[in-house]
Amino acid sequence: MEQRLKDKHPGVSSYKDRHGKTRWRYRANGRLVPLPAPNERGFKEAYRAAVEGRNIRKAPVVTMPGAALPGTFGAAEKRLKASVKWLAHDDSTKFKNSRLIEEFLGLRVVPDHPLTWRDVPVKNLRRVHVEELLGHFIATPHKAKHLLVAIRKLVYVAMRLDWIAIDPTAAVEWRPAYTGWKAWPHEAMQKFEQRWPLGTAARTCYGLALWLGNRRGDVADLRWDQRVTRKVMIDGQERHFDGFDIVQAKNKNRTGGKRLFVPITPMLAEILGAADKRGETVLVTAYGQPFSSKSLTGSMAHWCKLAGLAKGLTLHGLRKSLGVYLAEAEASTRQLMDVLGHDDIDHAELYSREASQVRLAVQGMDRVVRLVTRRPMLGEPSGEPVGEPTRKALKNNDNGGPGGPTKIVDFVEFFLGQHLRAFRIVPHAPLAVNCG
Repeated sequence: MEQRLKDKHPGVSSYKDRHGKTRWRYRANGRLVPLPAPNERGFKEAYRAAVEGRNIRKAPVVTMPGAALPGTFGAAEKRLKASVKWLAHDDSTKFKNSRLIEEFLGLRVVPDHPLTWRDVPVKNLRRVHVEELLGHFIATPHKAKHLLVAIRKLVYVAMRLDWIAIDPTAAVEWRPAYTGWKAWPHEAMQKFEQRWPLGTAARTCYGLALWLGNRRGDVADLRWDQRVTRKVMIDGQERHFDGFDIVQAKNKNRTGGKRLFVPITPMLAEILGAADKRGETVLVTAYGQPFSSKSLTGSMAHWCKLAGLAKGLTLHGLRKSLGVYLAEAEASTRQLMDVLGHDDIDHAELYSREASQVRLAVQGMDRVVRLVTRRPMLGEPSGEPVGEPTRKALKNNDNGGPGGPTKIVDFVEFFLGQHLRAFRIVPHAPLAVNCG
């Protein structure tokens, strides 16, 4: 058989290597070229290349879409997206995290080398690597913060699978300063209301975001059949309140969403009375169809532009404006959380910090003025006095300062009150409540 092979393919011969395995080669003109076995695929191509004195062309290696080396960040991404926790996220959360993870996986480990983090074993990640990565995004600190969260998701997957024993991101701290969304100033609200009368989609959207404190998705999805009446016991008396029973869309797939009852204020009742009621949702387009949550961002920007408002005023900013109103009305942190649907105190206080600072600073300096001059610090009045008339003057408390205990405005009383429109300091009396 070997002789027939040599006749057909001159120069081909076999030999035994040191392990006793049969090997094949091409020998001619002092050249020695190893060949595959005659019954293996590629023998003929290798033989022709050896005779012609050229190298064998190797088939290109093509990386299949979604392929990932075991134990790498690419493999961790595939495991993450197949997890129950990931699947429970809403679509917007998955989209945001997917985009950040893909950006991280596509980054080069070293600028002048093609290796990307997708093909790096998770066990090779060190704290210094994470800090260097975040340093590349120093101009956009909030993006760096979200990128760190995305990397941690991949690391947690690797830890659950025993690919890595210690989390290298645990000691990395990245907390950029955060001021939150910009609350709408009173002048901007007046201009918007003048441009968009009651009954327009713009005014209805504005009212839902401002007087319910809803997020974008909750504004778009709010239905008329969610309007209910609740009984509340106040000072031993049962009272009925009209409001909306809302299940927040945020984390709805993962936790079922937070359920809230938010009473309807007289300001919102006026808007709802003139709203288009052709559809199931409270907010509808000119064709009577619901708005999508994503379209509301662009729609509000368009409505603000037509109203002549400066850039930077957003739908979520109206939610913060309600938080500022609550703070100026001296609502408690717990009341603020129950209106806006926050779970953590720090996030809730972020909405009211600026308003509280102004009020508390004025109150504090008023005490200093009274202590030094024995007279109150007068502020410039703005507009007509609002709220119930105050007849009781401030009295010095035990430590020599004015005012005594702080008055807490009840949540229900706030929403039952008038639509107040001014803020001023009344001499010898508690601060007037600002709700407009």
